[in-house]
Amino acid sequence: MLRLLLLAGAAAATPTAPQPLSADRFAETEHAIEVGRLDQARAMITTDIAKGTQGEAVDRLLADLAFADGKSSEALERYKLLLGRHPADALIAERAAISAVRAGDMAFARGLANHATSLPQATWRAWNARGVVADLGGDFPTADSSYERALALAPDQPEVLTNMGWSRLLRGDWNGAIAPLEQAVKLMPNSERAANDLELARAALASDLPQRRDGESDGDWAARLNDAGVAAELRGERARAIAAFSQAIEARGSWYTRAANNLSAVSGKQ
Repeated sequence: MLRLLLLAGAAAATPTAPQPLSADRFAETEHAIEVGRLDQARAMITTDIAKGTQGEAVDRLLADLAFADGKSSEALERYKLLLGRHPADALIAERAAISAVRAGDMAFARGLANHATSLPQATWRAWNARGVVADLGGDFPTADSSYERALALAPDQPEVLTNMGWSRLLRGDWNGAIAPLEQAVKLMPNSERAANDLELARAALASDLPQRRDGESDGDWAARLNDAGVAAELRGERARAIAAFSQAIEARGSWYTRAANNLSAVSGKQ
């Protein structure tokens, strides 16, 4: 009797073999990630792992969860491992490239973006990421061709249009920046980034400085004045830059470090 009890106890203590995640469970968890129910998805993955579920499906969910949660460095490492097993998977390659850009890991971003866009299933997001990488490296011809390819795949995509406008701003091409940024703002009127970039481009071409908006805070107005000063300085308009930086400091109501440093720098130039 004792022997039977010991055997039963040993059997009960034997860990269960790792189980793969079912297709239905994977789809359910992936859907939760896609619609932004990240806490639910995280709880589901944690429960499955606690039950002994392992395998590539779990690895993919963990990568997708990190990507959606803005944990770019973690997502990059997870996608790199998955990409090593599935180099032709366009979505993994795309998200690896985007994660590298977001994490600021340019050493990997360029190669990952080039690989992602070499795949026949590459989407506009992959080409957009390649354009961003090119911009950050000062490779503007590649940036232009990448954004054009992205728009060909997804016409009127505001994210691409905003990046196209910013790319022009980086070169001091204020006129060239206005058209894509105006289109981006029209398509995505709530985009603060597109609106600010458009105003910066217009400020660089206008003869006057930005006017305060109704209800705008001191800090936001000071930031816009500072940006206008940067644009003026890049165009060689020293007096206008000094005026903008000076107003930015005054508008803030306290010592606005960035504007103050810019003012000091431009005021010292002859």
